Amino acid sequence: MQSNPHNRFDAVHAPGQRHSALREQGDDHAERGDFGGAERCYAEASRLTPEEPGPYVGLATVYLQTGRLREAESTFRIAQRLRPNCAEALGGLAMVYQARRAYPSAFEMYLKCLELDSDNLVALLGLFQTSCRMGSFAMITQYLERYLRSHPGDTSVLFCLATLYARDNKLRQAREVLAELLRLQPQNAQWARLLASVEDLLAAEASKEANT
Repeated sequence: MQSNPHNRFDAVHAPGQRHSALREQGDDHAERGDFGGAERCYAEASRLTPEEPGPYVGLATVYLQTGRLREAESTFRIAQRLRPNCAEALGGLAMVYQARRAYPSAFEMYLKCLELDSDNLVALLGLFQTSCRMGSFAMITQYLERYLRSHPGDTSVLFCLATLYARDNKLRQAREVLAELLRLQPQNAQWARLLASVEDLLAAEASKEANT
């Protein structure tokens, strides 16, 4: 009796197809806040294809979102071992460290993640938040500027950049970025207040120069 070639094809590809379907279902559950359903889907996907880092990243993210930091760290590390240059795993580890207030370790992992994926907005904002906690802003500006070259209208990143420019006394650059932000969202009071402060500092500088 001859075997059906279509059955052989299905037998070979069924695990991969099932893996993809489970990951999609896990993502859907996670987006809806059904972390129990997401966990079940990602766990089954990881059993089907234990060599793939994706399901472990999904599972670790569920652990992180539900406050299970130890499980999150160990599962992100499994994903990283499977693929050392997995930006999602590195970013996930950074978030675990940030949640533990281990800011230097979080900073290091965010940098590694951004070296692999400069468009990772979560890592970029995490790096900014971590730097604020540490009081150290070295190297951040270049990542913000690089991201904005590809995403020039991202207001959250523009505001971070304006804040850094103002903090570093780069007042003209700060004014330029804030003016662009207010062009995009004229009613934003927070941005308007920062722009007014920057304008006051620039006026004080100009007055000082005029009197010297």
